[in-house]
Amino acid sequence: MKNKYKKLALGLLFDTFGYASFAFPMLDIVWAPLSAYLMTKMYKGKDGKIAAAITFVEEAMPFLDVIPTFTLMWLYTFVFKKEKETTIEV
Repeated sequence: MKNKYKKLALGLLFDTFGYASFAFPMLDIVWAPLSAYLMTKMYKGKDGKIAAAITFVEEAMPFLDVIPTFTLMWLYTFVFKKEKETTIEV
């Protein structure tokens, strides 16, 4: 449970850092691949890889930096994603 909120805090921090490229556009050269790497470390598996690709493109493209991809991934993972329920029939 605690890890869940640590990921949220880190995601908010990383999204805020991504907004800094509006003031310093050259940051995107470093931040786009770094943010993709961080996304794969925070979220494992296929979902993390897809989110990393989206994050890379979003950070590399001009004017798309307003999309909070880390926060959206946290919402997808912990709020909207439906876990497959496994039931044991007796």
